[in-house]
Amino acid sequence: MDRPAWLEGYRPAGEDEEHAIARLRRLHETVGSPYDRALPLHLTGSAVVVDLTSRRVLLRWHERQGAWLQVGGHGDPGELHPLSVALREAREETGLDDLAPFPGGAVRPLHIVIVPVRGRGDEPAHEHADVRYLLATASPGLARPEHPGAPLAWVPIDEATESVEPNLAETLSRASEVLRSASGPNASA
Repeated sequence: MDRPAWLEGYRPAGEDEEHAIARLRRLHETVGSPYDRALPLHLTGSAVVVDLTSRRVLLRWHERQGAWLQVGGHGDPGELHPLSVALREAREETGLDDLAPFPGGAVRPLHIVIVPVRGRGDEPAHEHADVRYLLATASPGLARPEHPGAPLAWVPIDEATESVEPNLAETLSRASEVLRSASGPNASA
């Protein structure tokens, strides 16, 4: 399979991300479907959702991981772009229909990271090559969890950054920088 066009031109920030991207490129070059959940490493798409007015981020409780995380998940058959996966999953998990890439429709990933996932039942431990985006909503009050075991919480971005696992903290730090840049030099996120 060819290298994905959405990855071309993406610049990793540091050795960990360089390594993640190298593994992601190998995955694309050696398998028919990088989204195949049977693979020990497979592609996922996720998103940090931001409220445009308050600049808070939406976190979702992930029971399996036992943590507050971003929204997102696995690709469905026929999906080829991790942004499509991230948008679909974010809409399903939040009920927000107005989600769009921030800022101004940019489709560039915010962060690419390899995440270990614990095994469960017949599913062995595996890894996600998670491609993360920044999505925005203008209607945060319409957010609703997809089920009672997956509550949602709007959290100030700085507070969220301090209370999540390190790889998500890095993603939120990048999101905060994007928000500051979009707001101008005197704004605070």
